[in-house]
Amino acid sequence: MDDRAVRTALQRHWEASDASDFEREHEIYATDAVLDYPQSGERIRGRRNIQESRTVQPNKKRFTIRRMIGGGDLWITEYVLTYDDKPSYVVSIMEFRDGLVAHETQYFAERFAPSPSRAHLVEHVGTM
Repeated sequence: MDDRAVRTALQRHWEASDASDFEREHEIYATDAVLDYPQSGERIRGRRNIQESRTVQPNKKRFTIRRMIGGGDLWITEYVLTYDDKPSYVVSIMEFRDGLVAHETQYFAERFAPSPSRAHLVEHVGTM
């Protein structure tokens, strides 16, 4: 699978995620894919288990992609995941095998206030 095909598959995945289209969202995963959430210490094995873990979440979710970068078998997506109108900033690292995601790690962070100590060094770009 070339980089253009992977990027297209990722765009389809994130669009399906935003639309809560759980079947299409999970087509990108290998049957034996692994999903890690390091901050909670959770690991979910298998495409169907990953899909079920997302379908049972009661939250209203929206995905806003900031950027996707990568090549070959390693791709990173930065996005804002809004759960019930509360944004989380997420980095998804996907490792591909034979054109499908074999391993994904997702890191979540909440927004924080800018530090006054570096105010003279930064550009304010607004809410991301």
